[in-house]
Amino acid sequence: EVQLVESGGGLVQAGGSLRLSCAASGFSFDDYSIGWFRQAPGKEREGVTCISSRDGSTYYSDSVKGRFTISSDNAKNTVYLQMNSLKPDDTGVYYCAAGGSLVVTPTYYYGMDYWGKGTLVTVSS
Repeated sequence: EVQLVESGGGLVQAGGSLRLSCAASGFSFDDYSIGWFRQAPGKEREGVTCISSRDGSTYYSDSVKGRFTISSDNAKNTVYLQMNSLKPDDTGVYYCAAGGSLVVTPTYYYGMDYWGKGTLVTVSS
């Protein structure tokens, strides 16, 4: 059974940090690109960052560049999202997803085959 399980969300004050984890199982982790997405209340889901399985390249949306860092521990089948200097606009449900045919655009990452259920991040002002 394919599973992607996010954890690490919570409530944090603006300027603070959180680290999200995405634990994967049930598929060949090394062969899949992993993306982090978020959906704020009343808004469409957007791509935040992703890491390519092909060459390890990382991509970030302009809104998080310089503040968020994606990393992968292939031995643990886990991808992390380190979020620093958090802002209230970062509030939302954060999802991780895995895809075998990654297509990167400035605001979204296409080709995702599996999705987690999400973890809520709330940044207070």
